[in-house]
Amino acid sequence: MASIQQQQLVNDTQPASRNGSSNRIAAINVEGHPQPWVDDLQLEDSDHQKPGWRKFLSYVGPGFLVSLAYLDPGNLETDLQAGANHRYELLWVILIGLIFALIIQSLSANLGVSTGKHLAELCKAEYPKYVKYCLWLLAEIAVIAADIPEVIGTAFALNILFHIPVWVGVLCTGCSTLLLLGLQKYGVRKLELLIAVLVFVMAACFFGEMSYVKPPATDVLKGMFIPKLSGQGGTGDAIALLGALVMPHNLFLHSALVLSRKIPNSVRGINDACRYFLIESGFALLVAFLINLAVISVSGTVCSAQNLPSENADRCGDLTLNSASFLLQNVLGKSSSKIYAIALLASGQGSTITGTYAGQYIMQGFLELKMRKWIRNLLTRCIAIAPSLVVSIIGGSSGASRLIIIASMILSFELPFALIPLLKFSSSTTKMGPHKNSIYIIVISWILGLGIISINIYYLSTGFVGWLLHNNLPKVGNIFIGIMVFPLMAIYILSVAYLAFRKDSVETFLGPNKNDPHQQTNMEKGLTKSTEIPELDSVPYREDLADIPLPE
Repeated sequence: MASIQQQQLVNDTQPASRNGSSNRIAAINVEGHPQPWVDDLQLEDSDHQKPGWRKFLSYVGPGFLVSLAYLDPGNLETDLQAGANHRYELLWVILIGLIFALIIQSLSANLGVSTGKHLAELCKAEYPKYVKYCLWLLAEIAVIAADIPEVIGTAFALNILFHIPVWVGVLCTGCSTLLLLGLQKYGVRKLELLIAVLVFVMAACFFGEMSYVKPPATDVLKGMFIPKLSGQGGTGDAIALLGALVMPHNLFLHSALVLSRKIPNSVRGINDACRYFLIESGFALLVAFLINLAVISVSGTVCSAQNLPSENADRCGDLTLNSASFLLQNVLGKSSSKIYAIALLASGQGSTITGTYAGQYIMQGFLELKMRKWIRNLLTRCIAIAPSLVVSIIGGSSGASRLIIIASMILSFELPFALIPLLKFSSSTTKMGPHKNSIYIIVISWILGLGIISINIYYLSTGFVGWLLHNNLPKVGNIFIGIMVFPLMAIYILSVAYLAFRKDSVETFLGPNKNDPHQQTNMEKGLTKSTEIPELDSVPYREDLADIPLPE
């Protein structure tokens, strides 16, 4: 009799599994083609038969791809200037920034895994029409701002390698990333492996130099754990460091990349996936932190040396990506400039791929538009090339480097418009169900998030007021500029407050029927009866995000 009842239970639950109804919201196929079905129970059983390390390796990839944004030319530029201007005093900014980055990147991954949608799709579902379009526009501006340092960094690398003018290198960057994107025809895993190799090549250069110059360990530890802002431009450099580290488009990207993995559609399967993505992100960001630490330490030690030649002292006074290769001369000798250029080229090309992916997912999520990656890359790159080309022609290498700092500050000011929706959605029962953040994560993430937002608003206000008081413009000009800018600052603050205090109204989590204990039991297994919840086109993974079209 027990065997008959057990068979009946299996017969009851199998149709629900085939229909794909679950506690994850529907993954919409924007192209309208049916998605291939993956049997959740079979996938989960096969996962549990694998050794732990093999299961972990099947989830590796998204975290390393996202971590490239923490090693882009914008990061290198701000790291070099922070070290040259303040030695090790701003290392605490890097530490806090990457701890915060680990928290929000794990929240972004959990959001995608638990809901079956990425952040842009959830924003589209939640916010009114005009708010949705404003968020999309700001996200696109963030992608373009992130692409500017990559354009200039790649141009500097080409200048060092082939001695071509910087503005010519800027033009050449329009097609350079297409070569790496073309490698995807050999498989995304091979592309991810190549990116990891590029990251470790760059790391080896600075770690080798760090072992040679031997920065004082006491000063490095003080810089990491004792917050301090001193010297001219300390606050501005700290803001630029944060802007270069915590990028808004990364939050959209990570929540989409995790959906390219085949995850068992059950509570246990989702929890395992979240844990593996957290471990992977933690390791990737640890590598990113060590590289940033090495860059600042090398720059601070070399530029503060007492026996520094006058030529290098002049370079330290205005340190840019184009002039920083001398920092590696102690280890690499005459070949330092070439190897540095290769590391810089790897940084620029790798991080450009993350920007291309992020722009594609943002457009698909907000507007339900899909564009081939190479077309998307060219479109974003052409927009980013325009200001880079003008500045590099007029201001040369020095002007291009200052544009990198400006782009990093723009990213820092844009962060709230991606961060606040992420924090609210990942802490919401209506969005995440039982997978929402714990109270400890909610408190910590909101404290850090509001802290960064407050710093941005404070710096925006005080910096602009200080510029008005100390510039050489006529009073009429200052009044006119104030009339134009202060309303924009008020709109910025009100927009942040709107996102923070607006109550979510769209319920996207599909929970079980609390009056049906049989369904509650099935829910723990990732199963629900199709008669209880309307049939949805939901699948355990998003092939529309895993598939990467190439030029035909």
